[in-house]
Amino acid sequence: MTVFVVSLFLPYTIHFDISKPAPLRPAPPVRLPTRTDDVSLFAQALGSHIAPQATPPTTTKHEEFFLSHRPTSSPSSLSLNVPKRPGLATRTPSEVHTPVWGQGTFVQPKSRAGNPPSASILRYATEHDRASRGGKSSVSEVIEESHDRALYAAHWSVQPADQGNSGVRNAIDAASRSGSLKEKIWVGTLGMPIDDLEAARKFDIEDKLENEYDCLPVFPTDSDFDGHYAHYCKTILWPVFHYQIPDNPKSKAYEDHSWIYYVKINKAFADRIVQSWKRGDIIWIHDYHLSLVPGMVRKKIPDAQIGFFLHTAFPSSEVFRCLAMRIEILEGLLGSNLLGFQTKEYGTHFLQTCNRLLYAEATPEGVQLEDRFVNVAEFPIGVDLDMLNTRRQDPEVTDWIQRMRSKYADKRLIVARDKLDHVRGVRQKLLAYELFLNKNPELKEKVVLIQVVSSATKEDGLEATLTDIVTRINSVHSTLAHQPIVFLKQDLEYSQYLAMITVADVMMITSLREGMGLTSQEYIYCQDGKCSDKCYGTLILSEFTGTSSLFEGNDLSVNPWDYRQCADAIKIAIGMSTEERQRRWLKLMDIVVHHTAEYWVTSFLEHLSKVHGEHSRRETLSIPRLSMNELAEKYKAADKRLFILDYEGTLAASPTSIIFTSPQRTLEVLNNLAYDERNIVYIMSGRPPEVLDRLFRGIPQLGLIGENGCFLKEYGTESWIDMANVDKAMAWKKSVVKILEYYKDRTEGSWIEERHCSMLFHYSAAIDLAGATRQAGECANHINDACRDQRVHAVIVDGELQIESLECTKGTAATRIFQGLKRKSQSIGGKPPEFLMVAGNGRDDEYIYRWANQLAKDGVVRDVTTVSVSSRNTEAMATLTQGVNGVLSALQKLANLS
Repeated sequence: MTVFVVSLFLPYTIHFDISKPAPLRPAPPVRLPTRTDDVSLFAQALGSHIAPQATPPTTTKHEEFFLSHRPTSSPSSLSLNVPKRPGLATRTPSEVHTPVWGQGTFVQPKSRAGNPPSASILRYATEHDRASRGGKSSVSEVIEESHDRALYAAHWSVQPADQGNSGVRNAIDAASRSGSLKEKIWVGTLGMPIDDLEAARKFDIEDKLENEYDCLPVFPTDSDFDGHYAHYCKTILWPVFHYQIPDNPKSKAYEDHSWIYYVKINKAFADRIVQSWKRGDIIWIHDYHLSLVPGMVRKKIPDAQIGFFLHTAFPSSEVFRCLAMRIEILEGLLGSNLLGFQTKEYGTHFLQTCNRLLYAEATPEGVQLEDRFVNVAEFPIGVDLDMLNTRRQDPEVTDWIQRMRSKYADKRLIVARDKLDHVRGVRQKLLAYELFLNKNPELKEKVVLIQVVSSATKEDGLEATLTDIVTRINSVHSTLAHQPIVFLKQDLEYSQYLAMITVADVMMITSLREGMGLTSQEYIYCQDGKCSDKCYGTLILSEFTGTSSLFEGNDLSVNPWDYRQCADAIKIAIGMSTEERQRRWLKLMDIVVHHTAEYWVTSFLEHLSKVHGEHSRRETLSIPRLSMNELAEKYKAADKRLFILDYEGTLAASPTSIIFTSPQRTLEVLNNLAYDERNIVYIMSGRPPEVLDRLFRGIPQLGLIGENGCFLKEYGTESWIDMANVDKAMAWKKSVVKILEYYKDRTEGSWIEERHCSMLFHYSAAIDLAGATRQAGECANHINDACRDQRVHAVIVDGELQIESLECTKGTAATRIFQGLKRKSQSIGGKPPEFLMVAGNGRDDEYIYRWANQLAKDGVVRDVTTVSVSSRNTEAMATLTQGVNGVLSALQKLANLS
């Protein structure tokens, strides 16, 4: 069994070694600013603009402190104007630095991708017309010919990549080292432009990666990848998944442009997987870049074992529905057997979105489609602790710990590291810190905030805003010997990063939305006091991060938009007693140690294997037909038999109106079956008790289950038992009926049916059926949101919206029936039923199939038969393809054996 780990970027890329590059004018020497009178916190990446700042003349040179002892770029790299490659072995599992595609840190071909269409439809049409006539596009097509010529003859080598999800890579490596993941193949792109690579070189690269590195490369064109990654993923999908609805691009032209490339890249991945897949292999797809791949693979390999994990947040249905291609993305994701999310909240958002937009039945376990079930669960990712522990024992880390302890010996150190984008909440953090200093002037010389932001991202407006805030804070609160904030727009070496989180007193994360950031987990682990005298640091964490739900309140949870709360949290954190800090840290450490990277891999794959087996068993093609010979033998061998049979759709055709009569043949078969004293027969129905009494008054010994388990009339009795709390049902129905009336008024031809403990919204006879279906979906979502605490669930089934309580099902009624028979048998020295047959056709019958199958598995009942007459996937043991006639014929044959 091989696990296909499918990610947009492979863990490896190609580096071209140009030993004799074409002579180019060398880049000018880079000098750090000389500080005499003024010191700037904003000395940035090489050659960047230096923002002036009024700070005391004796302020420490923070940038030089962190930049010192770094190796300089090699002459060959500078001559090619290619930045030095960072130490790849020191890349942190949660490294925020990700180079821009086509502008990475390796010597690689230049991208040939052009710009997307203009946001203006008129300009787009003009440019398209000019391009069709062979004119130049608006994008510069200048190619560095000397660079290209050098690449053609250059030696190439495979190198660890600096793009992609390093958390996934480290988790896979951890599982491989432990032996829990034995065979794996990576599927992804090289993370570099490939248009300039000739076919022979692509073949050589592919051969080496596949045979020596267990990687299957995908080779999209530069334009395809740029349209997919830089435009659709980063401009449309990523903002929406983080609740940042983009209002630009506004034109249909731009959206069509990027979506086409998104589809093409997903198709290229799907084709690559299908080409190499063998029966028994597992396909594990990662992140929103490849959301269409599960559905594409499912169409070509219906029985494939497919898992998908979303590493980002998943937004609420109100936000997700803003996507123009929302249906296509959902249907692509639902090609999986198992969908994994970082938190339960994100999984719930996905289920609600499917319910609202696809009108699919969403249960706590997943989504019920017409032909199969898709499981949904949460799997919080963790850190590779073995690797982290090894890395922090490096002598360079120890040296940096000592230097930072010496530099900030008498300070309470607050640290933070983020990408420079709006979602990370850096602006909110700085404003909260400023408020803290304003409210607590006595502490301003005792506290230092080190804020590190990645230099790889470009948010010019945000950068200017942050610069202004930092300048204001330091201008107001600095002294001759102290500067309260250190703002570093640079990428720290991993040794510096580990030292920083080891000596810190507080880590502050104020993301406005985040999946599962690993920085906080690394911080907790490094606060064990083994590498420094600092230990038990406090964590201030945004409540909008996935990590916040994982830590169960042992962090200081804050709302990033509430500056007062954040400022108060800083004061609480730096003033917290050692005992309280230790208490919180021990609980956080237990969580971090439990939810490791290896545990994330093994738990997901084990769950995927389990649900795939369940799905395979539920498929109608995998479920055998009911064998009448075997059923008859079991029937004859039993002294006591129990039948629990669904009525609508199983014993009689589903009614088309609220008033219907029972077919005569059905009554005769049930009468013949109940005539045998060894047979106990129960009928299940969604109908209220008074309707069932009228239908079956001619069979006095019949047991009845009304409103799908809310009412029970036991075998041989005349009275009904309330399985549900009728008063409680009346309470939630008062609120639900108002919602239903609202949607009924907007759906011509619909009507409401109210029962004792349930309600139905009928819309199959609506004039505009498509519009009515949309209204029903909106109504279901509205009810599920409003009545979640009352355990009320609304689901669309066969042209009607059913609203029922989750506390009572056919399974709960069946449990009471069986327990009653068991007690009665024990009281008279008899035996409980030895034969149990359950027959049904609907989604609500799955509860009782599951219950009956468990009785067979536990050996409580000797012979159990569960039968489904529908074509949908089911947990029943057998199927009957003849529908109602098949069920009645089978029951009559059994009755004839008595």
